[in-house]
Amino acid sequence: MKRRGAASVVTPIALAAQPILADTDTYDRIWAYETLYASESGAVRELDLSGRLQADAYHFDADGIHEDDLQWRRFRFGFTARFAGDWMAQLEGDFDLNESSGDWYNRLTDAYIGWQPDKARDLRILKHSAGFTLDGATSSKKLLTLQRSNLTNNLWFTAEYFTGVSMKGTLDNNWDYRVGIFSSDGNDEWSKLDAGYFTLASAGYNFSEPLGLENATVRFDYVYNQRDPQANTRDFGNVYSLSGKFEDGDWGLWTDLAGGSGYYGQPDVTGLSLMPFYNISDLTQLIFRYTWLDSDGDNGLRLGRYENAVVDGRGDRYSEYYAGLNLFFYGHKLKWQTGVQYAELDDNADDGGAYDGWGITTGLRISW
Repeated sequence: MKRRGAASVVTPIALAAQPILADTDTYDRIWAYETLYASESGAVRELDLSGRLQADAYHFDADGIHEDDLQWRRFRFGFTARFAGDWMAQLEGDFDLNESSGDWYNRLTDAYIGWQPDKARDLRILKHSAGFTLDGATSSKKLLTLQRSNLTNNLWFTAEYFTGVSMKGTLDNNWDYRVGIFSSDGNDEWSKLDAGYFTLASAGYNFSEPLGLENATVRFDYVYNQRDPQANTRDFGNVYSLSGKFEDGDWGLWTDLAGGSGYYGQPDVTGLSLMPFYNISDLTQLIFRYTWLDSDGDNGLRLGRYENAVVDGRGDRYSEYYAGLNLFFYGHKLKWQTGVQYAELDDNADDGGAYDGWGITTGLRISW
């Protein structure tokens, strides 16, 4: 790819964001086109477009080595349908717009049928997201930072979409839950069951009433991952995450304490992420993130997406400081995010994984 200076990769997206300020009614009319069909009777009740378009410009530098570029981060497109009897279905594909048009298609992401009679029961069968950890359970449409934290990058299964069955819901007593079993097969479409499986169990409780906050949800996730050399997962047999979302007025704090027990030479990993934020207005949000990771052995940690473009080795202790500005033109459906980060990765093995550098990323996020 052609390399650009930091200013030259930030400027195009900044200029592109200027004309997208509009009133909410205008955006409501535009996004109404995502509904292709709606009816109160018949077998098919609603048919909608679904997807997201995300673009990034970035510049990362460590020890005089730098990487920068302007690229499409994600493009997904598909359809969701609702049927009589509370049934639903979604079919969505992932496309790489950085490739030539004949090579755009990557894989299926959501490709499932489901049943959702109420908020307490949401059943999904076939290929869908297996979300755990704070950022791993958050759709890329709704992340408060441009990329998921390196805690999630190391412990979560970043392929995200697996063939399986799951049930989730929110109960009237402030509890929410999710349970599921998935094939760890890495097939780009539906799984051929050529690998093992993993199970996911999650339980959360909202303490907002006793604490007097607008939101105070604490959630525990646990994953058991069967060993299999063909698995498209991280090499952890057990992963746990204790996350919290505390919000009141314009202030918020999201947290994650997580860890995993490794196999196939992967050391055990423990990590912490703290993410306070402040909403200056409905449009503008300031956010800070601190991430810390420790590996119980050499080369147990990997760097994040753009840090890894500078240094592709591994290390054993990681820390990151991130400060960002989010502009919500139409909530999470249309936003412009910018973040500056400084990170260090120690490499006790001294085999090419040490990192000490900074980076800036800015990007547009559109979803429908």
